[in-house]
Amino acid sequence: MSSSIKAVLKPHLRDVGSLTVRRVLPAVAARLIGPFIFFDHMGPATLEPGVGLDVRPHPHIGLATVTYLFEGSVMHRDSLGSQQKIVPGDVNWMTAGRGIVHSERTPEEDRATGLTMHGIQTWVALPLEDEDIEPSFSHHAAETLPVVERNGVTLRVIAGNAFGETSPVVTFSGTLYVAGEFAPGGAFALEPEHEERGVYLVEGDLEIDGTPLEVGQMAVLALDETVTLASTHGARVMLLGGEKLDGERFIEWNFVASSREKIEAAKLAWTYQEMGKVPGETEWIPLPERKGA
Repeated sequence: MSSSIKAVLKPHLRDVGSLTVRRVLPAVAARLIGPFIFFDHMGPATLEPGVGLDVRPHPHIGLATVTYLFEGSVMHRDSLGSQQKIVPGDVNWMTAGRGIVHSERTPEEDRATGLTMHGIQTWVALPLEDEDIEPSFSHHAAETLPVVERNGVTLRVIAGNAFGETSPVVTFSGTLYVAGEFAPGGAFALEPEHEERGVYLVEGDLEIDGTPLEVGQMAVLALDETVTLASTHGARVMLLGGEKLDGERFIEWNFVASSREKIEAAKLAWTYQEMGKVPGETEWIPLPERKGA
């Protein structure tokens, strides 16, 4: 393995309704990369007509959720009253802060016809000073995101800054989040402008300084090194990372916090349905029972 790779993270497979999800973060070798504390690769999965994604209302604290699709669509609804359909190339950024509730479902018009679902969902842990911020939601259409071309590679800056460009998505700490599309023979040098960096191979083939990365795996890059990413036949890649988070974070179910007390308070509030409701929805996901209880 190249000296520019600190670790390679392998996914855990999980079934989420009609989708198979590869969960890469958190991992033993890297609980976070920059502010990213959770990384799910969902699909690709073909949903037959009448079958859809139905993630019932559930809560979050202490983080921002980021949804980015390659194929398919999702209807986001939350306890602020937001209702937004996301399609490939767009960004849905939901800041939970002190607490928010949301649902994610296949839009009715797409459920009727069937569709392929494929995308990435991440959680970004908030810095201490923003951990209890008021919740908010923002949507950014694909055409508003900066795009950089580098030697056969198209790089879309989803959030944060990279390659001299800055995304319009508001972040809370130094952030690297980029979607890369490699044409056959595409290659570029990734400079160490961010403190922590990860490279995830969605599909295709990729070498990092000559070391191949398997589909569904994430390479954690060494600090302060410029690395070369190259693809022979073409690839889809996600770059993520940024400024190291300001201290330890606890994670339980859908909650991220700097203390266990905050998580316990959120669990109690959700149990008694005191965290808000998604307008028009009556279902909700109960707090999971503690294992061994």
